[in-house]
Amino acid sequence: MYNGPVRLLYEPDDDNGAPDPGEVVWAWVPYEDDPAQGKDRPVVVVGRALAGRRSDLVVLALSSKDHADDPGWLPLGVGAWDRSGRTSFVRVDRVLSVGPEGIRREGATLDRARFERVAEAASRQHGWA
Repeated sequence: MYNGPVRLLYEPDDDNGAPDPGEVVWAWVPYEDDPAQGKDRPVVVVGRALAGRRSDLVVLALSSKDHADDPGWLPLGVGAWDRSGRTSFVRVDRVLSVGPEGIRREGATLDRARFERVAEAASRQHGWA
């Protein structure tokens, strides 16, 4: 979990692999009930950490499981990060930080409108300015 301040950014850049805010990338995400375990999953990069390691990216996990009735999740829709074309949901109530070295691969770029919806929902949830 990451509980520090966040600099929200939308700076996707087609730069052959470097993770950027506004992109969906794959990273190892620890399980909530056992942080020593986890799995590789898609995450939305929403900004940069302003506490701890300044190079860390602030990310929110994605899931293709239906979370329509859960207020901690926001429907994101379909995107190139899911080859099966499933609808994705982004978890806005759990914030993680990942160093650039922890990113496994890039998946896609969110369009600005979807990014803004995610950033707004996460900001409301966590009191980010």
